Amino acid sequence: MKLLTAAMFSILVPTLTPALDPFSTSIIMGTAAVTWQLFSPDSWLKCTLLQCCNMKDTLDYSVIKMDLERKVFGQHLAIQIILRALSANMHPKQPRKPLVMSFHGWTGTGKSFVSSIIARNLYQLNIPRQRFVHHFSTVLHFPHLSHVHLYKEQLQNWIRGNVSACPRSLFIFSEMDQMPHGLIDSIMPFLGYQEEIDGVYYGKAIFIFLNNAGGDKITEIALDYWRRMKRREHIPVKELQSLLSNEIFSNRDSGFFQSQLIQKNLIDYFVPFLPLEYKHVRQCVREELNLQGHPEDEDLITDIASEMIDYPSEERLYSSKGCKTVASRVTLST
Repeated sequence: MKLLTAAMFSILVPTLTPALDPFSTSIIMGTAAVTWQLFSPDSWLKCTLLQCCNMKDTLDYSVIKMDLERKVFGQHLAIQIILRALSANMHPKQPRKPLVMSFHGWTGTGKSFVSSIIARNLYQLNIPRQRFVHHFSTVLHFPHLSHVHLYKEQLQNWIRGNVSACPRSLFIFSEMDQMPHGLIDSIMPFLGYQEEIDGVYYGKAIFIFLNNAGGDKITEIALDYWRRMKRREHIPVKELQSLLSNEIFSNRDSGFFQSQLIQKNLIDYFVPFLPLEYKHVRQCVREELNLQGHPEDEDLITDIASEMIDYPSEERLYSSKGCKTVASRVTLST
């Protein structure tokens, strides 16, 4: 059909253009070319000007690696796991299952920030990002325990419809520690090893869960390493992943309490975000000063970072709020 239309167009245009001057002919040809691009489903121009799903993966591994390593402080373990996960999911043309990651750690350690970096690298343009990246806030979208049955149906329909429209859809669930028990299990059918479900292929979709649950356990391990004079870089990833899985499965304050997603091993990676030390908070303050257009005042950086280091009460090694309040502190201090 496309070839037939193109052939008709090539036949008709020469018969129409002799009566027109070269300038008018150029306008007609240019307009026709633009129109053809806009109506073609795989058009680069349509993807640039309008809304287009990344049917062909555009994630540049080297670029996202550089973004994470330059902009995320103190999270070598998380960066290592996430890069490995993205590479494994992006490499095959037809991944066997969706990529499912659960981020764990104290507030302000970078969970939301990292998920936004992934979203920006999947979709560089704002309009496609707004359409194909879906952010669910538990407090905003699932506030009433009495409506859990309705939420389950809505969530299934939303995921099914959006993956049908764009296989490379990104779903981010924040505040998982406040998620009503059992609700997240409603998406279980979409996360397994299946080629298609009712004609819809889910293997290219990405699911990210953001949790404060498990943060205390991560901090406990990091602190133990510090007290034994061991570097946090030497904390074994496998040990943390296993501990996190058990912790959130048995924690009543977790949205994954007794969850089938964990029972059936559908979460591919439990990603630990370590508590931030003084040197990491300093990096956050320095970065925020640059973002707000202020000079790098070393005394100010020291003052703000020192005020934020408050845990444990004796050693004062970590910031219990991570870098969460850095922006407002910089604003008030400059």
